[in-house]
Amino acid sequence: MKGIVSLAIPMTFAQLLNVGYNIVDRFFIGHIPDNATLSMTALGVCMPIITLVSAFAYLCGIGGPPLFSMERGRGNDEEAASVMGNCFALLLYMGLALTVTGLVFRKPMLYLFGASDETYALAEGYLVIYLLGSVFVMITMGMNSFINAQGFGRTGMIAVGIGAVTNTLLDPILIFVFGLGVRGAAIATVAAQFLAALWTVRFLTGTKAPVRLERRYLKLKGARVGKICGLGITGFTMSATNSLVQISCNTNLQTFGGDPYVGAMTIVNTVREVITQPALALTDSAQPMISYNYGAKNYARIKSAIKFMAVSTIGYTAVMWFIVHTFPQFFISLFSSDPQQFEIGIPAMRTYYFGFFMMALQFVGQTVFVALGKSKKAIFFSLFRKVVIVVPLTFLLPRMGFGVYGTFAAEPVSNFIGGIACFTTMMLTVWPELTRKEKEQ
Repeated sequence: MKGIVSLAIPMTFAQLLNVGYNIVDRFFIGHIPDNATLSMTALGVCMPIITLVSAFAYLCGIGGPPLFSMERGRGNDEEAASVMGNCFALLLYMGLALTVTGLVFRKPMLYLFGASDETYALAEGYLVIYLLGSVFVMITMGMNSFINAQGFGRTGMIAVGIGAVTNTLLDPILIFVFGLGVRGAAIATVAAQFLAALWTVRFLTGTKAPVRLERRYLKLKGARVGKICGLGITGFTMSATNSLVQISCNTNLQTFGGDPYVGAMTIVNTVREVITQPALALTDSAQPMISYNYGAKNYARIKSAIKFMAVSTIGYTAVMWFIVHTFPQFFISLFSSDPQQFEIGIPAMRTYYFGFFMMALQFVGQTVFVALGKSKKAIFFSLFRKVVIVVPLTFLLPRMGFGVYGTFAAEPVSNFIGGIACFTTMMLTVWPELTRKEKEQ
């Protein structure tokens, strides 16, 4: 399983760079001398919209590259270029539509997503600037995969790195030196994404790209767009349901606890984004290997890969559960120095991350389903865990006597139920199929 590990290490680094934009923002915002907690809460209120922007970017960034690679494999570079051009056009149109919609409806959306009278102005200040640059965010996230698909993984990583470094450098200058607070964080993010998008587009339109992005390929074709969206719907659904969960959590925390609890959830989610990346990178790295061996009818290697993936991810997440449970104050201190956040955050983190290793079962099950072309099952279990379990429990548990911490408890309950359901279904359906085909050889 050396191949999985060798792919997982650089992928972990790349994914950490991707999430680094928002994490760096939260790190600096959490230490603003005045209104740090309110500023962190304001950023948490904006998170569902940021997640939704990412979801639309994934629609093209995940759906387009496989079609692009298939056409290149067939020697049809003209259609490959058309797929890439259509993805670029879709990202532009969707980005502009999200910008206009977000700006027009920002006030009711922000209040719906957990803003209060005290945090609305801060949240609006961040969101307006972010939305004005959302096209750059979508181009970077959606088109970078086409660089990787042409065999230039290092170049694709440079694009992400340019944005991450720029954001890290600009954040403290704009937030503290110029005193722009959350608006400074938004400006830094947009500027960083603009440079990353510029790098991405310049490479794809340059002479080094075997298949180039050209204006004549931007004209949308219904059948082609349908194929792109059909393949990208899995990534879109998983990200969009994350947005729904964030909205539900923020709304209930604002109702039962107020701004400090929304801020605490922002920190909890930020820690989760970081510590889940190695597990996600490992499962993402295993996916192409499983797909390849399935096509090659090497079923024994697939079963070995599943075993390795399950043991590794469960072991890693179990260790992280122990660390977070034992040292929650360390993680909170990275994003806040407010004593109230420690008082709220410590029990919140211990509740939220209880049995964290059960989430690994969900990762493994969904990865196997996607790798073997059973994407409908992957979508089903994503919806089952988040929409059927997390969202209802987020509303029910606080009202059943568990109070504000009932909102944090919805996550571990969903990990146990959803993780067991997904992994068990995979083992009861996929494993016997692999065993049968192995015996038939």
